[in-house]
Amino acid sequence: MFIRIKKSGQRQYLQIVENRWENGGSRQRVIATLGRLDELTESGKIDGLLRGLSRYSRTVKVVEDLGAGRLEARSVRRIGPALVFERLWEETGAREEMEKLLRGRGFEFPVERAVFLSVLHRLFETGSDRQAERWRREHRIEGAEGLQLHHLYRAMRWLGEERGRIEEGLFARRRDLFSTADLFFFDTTSVYFEGAGGESFGEYGHSKDRRPDRRQMIVGAVVDGEGRPLSAPMWPGNRADVTTLLPVADDLRKRFGVGRVCVVADRGMMAEGAVEELEGRGFGYIFGARMRAAREVREDVLSRDGRYREVRGERERSGDPAPLRVKEVWVEGRRYVVCHNAEQEERDRALRTAVVDGLREQLRRGEKSLVGNKGYRKYLKSVGGVFEVDEAKVEEEARYDGKWVLRTNLELPAEEVALRYKELWKVERLFREAKSLLATRPIFHRWDATICGHVFVSFLALVMLRELEARMEAKGLKAEWADIRRDLLAVEEVEVADGEMTYWLRTPVKAGASVAFRAAGVAIPPSVREGSNA
Repeated sequence: MFIRIKKSGQRQYLQIVENRWENGGSRQRVIATLGRLDELTESGKIDGLLRGLSRYSRTVKVVEDLGAGRLEARSVRRIGPALVFERLWEETGAREEMEKLLRGRGFEFPVERAVFLSVLHRLFETGSDRQAERWRREHRIEGAEGLQLHHLYRAMRWLGEERGRIEEGLFARRRDLFSTADLFFFDTTSVYFEGAGGESFGEYGHSKDRRPDRRQMIVGAVVDGEGRPLSAPMWPGNRADVTTLLPVADDLRKRFGVGRVCVVADRGMMAEGAVEELEGRGFGYIFGARMRAAREVREDVLSRDGRYREVRGERERSGDPAPLRVKEVWVEGRRYVVCHNAEQEERDRALRTAVVDGLREQLRRGEKSLVGNKGYRKYLKSVGGVFEVDEAKVEEEARYDGKWVLRTNLELPAEEVALRYKELWKVERLFREAKSLLATRPIFHRWDATICGHVFVSFLALVMLRELEARMEAKGLKAEWADIRRDLLAVEEVEVADGEMTYWLRTPVKAGASVAFRAAGVAIPPSVREGSNA
């Protein structure tokens, strides 16, 4: 039986209808017409009818009794995060790859479950292993019920030892996606340690977190052309960026078996020795070039005349109303691509004008503290002990407005080189997200393998997040991760005992959680399920 609204002229009537099988076909029969819908709604009779019917529904009565305080909840567990990401964990092959590596190891606890717990915690809360163990108690995660803190520590050490084989296994599972792919984006960040952590792995070096007083490690990210994380190489904190590029390129060919490799990286990776090594080994590259610091770029490339060409379709791809324009420049066999965006040029000019105008006003007031302001100091010069605006510097900076320069050894058209480099935002976005996922301080682990495992959890969390986003894109679903995260955490299951029966009542599913369930292909649990106490 079901409820149906029947239209008759301008009016609507509420009916109870049943389906019956008659003479080889389905027929509908009206059991009762309850009345006009508008009158029933205004009078509140529908609510009264539902309350009356609820006396004959055991599950509805349990919900009412719980709300009225006649029953007490045994426990409340969050179920949304595990339901969605358990499916992605399975279908990306992460679980199977780990269980394959664990065969014959003889651990007395479920190591794969400990890793999954850590990844899930890193996605939704971040923090230390101790916090992850506490977080577990609030969630329903199949197979993780008995995990304790020392299990998580041991799992992190195993994960650090096996992370390379896990990367390779995950890549092999989606190898068909790379049959023609040769484009890989690479960037690094630094992660510093607090407390006693990092004694064996941490080193002092150039800190991107602006904490030179802390030991740190360098964490890289290699991302494919679709924005999926491929690997997370790690080094001691005193490793220079340019020295990390060649090992990564070699890994793509040796470990992952990629025949053609083109590495896309920002200007921090470009050093003449590294470029020559890449070319000598047959690797392709697209690097951002330093416009101000590199003499060849500053004096030859940017000074060279030539007509810009608009990149067709770029406005549609990026949503940028101002066109991207490019021109090609060769200097002694080295290929450069100069890119220009008119809207960015206006922004650069406006920002510089505001800084210089502010500087002139401060100089009129006789402010000598200006030399300590980095933004002002750039445009200052001292003449006879008196500070004044360096007009030549202002004019020089205008040359760079709205421009960036690329160096490449690819034979692709200049337009395509520019578009491929612009996709480096995928890695930059990855690191923006990773910064929150890497917020695992203080890290107290001392052993290299345990430290690497702890950080590798963030890489696996990013793999899961990218998988969810890819499925959302494929199904045309849209939602911000912050909304998905909040709404999934709000999906709870309340356990209630009533006599010989136990009931689990699910809280409402909000929009962000609904998108995640649909994207992952997971059915939303029933609002009430029951089982015997026996």
